Amino acid sequence: MTMSSDFPVAPKSTGFHRWRDYALLSGLFLLVLAGLASLAAATGWDETLTQLRKLSLLEVSILLALSLVNYLFRAVRWHAFTRCLGIGTHLAQNVRHFLGGFAMSVTPGRVGELIRMRWIKRETGWSFERTAPLVLVDRASDLAAMALILAVGLLFSGAMIRFAIPVTLLAFAGAVLVTRPALLSVSAGLFYHSTGLFPRLMARVRRAARSLKAFSRADILTLATILGLIGWLAEGYAFWLLLTWMDANISFWLAVLIFVFSTLAGGLTGAPGGIGGAEAAMVGLLLLEGIPLEVALPATAVIRLTTLWFAILIGLGIFPYAEAKSNAKGAT
Repeated sequence: MTMSSDFPVAPKSTGFHRWRDYALLSGLFLLVLAGLASLAAATGWDETLTQLRKLSLLEVSILLALSLVNYLFRAVRWHAFTRCLGIGTHLAQNVRHFLGGFAMSVTPGRVGELIRMRWIKRETGWSFERTAPLVLVDRASDLAAMALILAVGLLFSGAMIRFAIPVTLLAFAGAVLVTRPALLSVSAGLFYHSTGLFPRLMARVRRAARSLKAFSRADILTLATILGLIGWLAEGYAFWLLLTWMDANISFWLAVLIFVFSTLAGGLTGAPGGIGGAEAAMVGLLLLEGIPLEVALPATAVIRLTTLWFAILIGLGIFPYAEAKSNAKGAT
């Protein structure tokens, strides 16, 4: 069996698929709420509601604003990557693609975010194969930024979170692999020849690796890392603010470490959007650090609502507009 070099075009979305995605989204949201609510009921609703009442509308607005910082800085990074690849899309266009892709964040492995590639194809004519490196380098930049934050958090917080060091090293390894095109291509080839699995996927990875050379310059990697650091630190800072508003005694770097580690750990479970895994890790780590359950539960629920679910809400708002704009471009 040979590795196919074809890069399939994503199927067109239908009304059925769209409603199916919405149903999945709603089901996951309700499932997480049910899990957190059952824990809150076990400890007493009064204590949990008391913590939630401590939050003012201004404070919730600050949390959402810090999440927006994350999304917008990463959107600017996406724009920088498209410029580096020479696609020719402008800033507003790239921001629309990036934010609209959040609507598909809860697909397994976040593969649904490849919708951005379909929009680019319609509007520019660039094939999935030529734009695939954008997805790889975007993920690698997130991994690099989050691994750096984990390393600094471990250093300054003094915490010894189990598996934190392996997760940090794994994130660094993933970032290095993607930013070293030759290494990525060889790894994909070795994986296929040793296992015989995923021939089409490995072919895509090898072909995408050839285009990753455009991103291997020190200046673009430095810029991408800085933008990613600012974005993820903004959300980590939001988590620390939230905990202090709930009168939790926790240091800044420990709060950031717990937030970033839980986000990465949730992603490693393979669950859509890291749902379930991230929440469980966050609550568990807060409890280990002496934060009472009546604080850990509402803090976890609020930060996930103002980060992951806020991003999905933004994506759902932009998605129809992005679809209409790309269809209009494709028809011309």
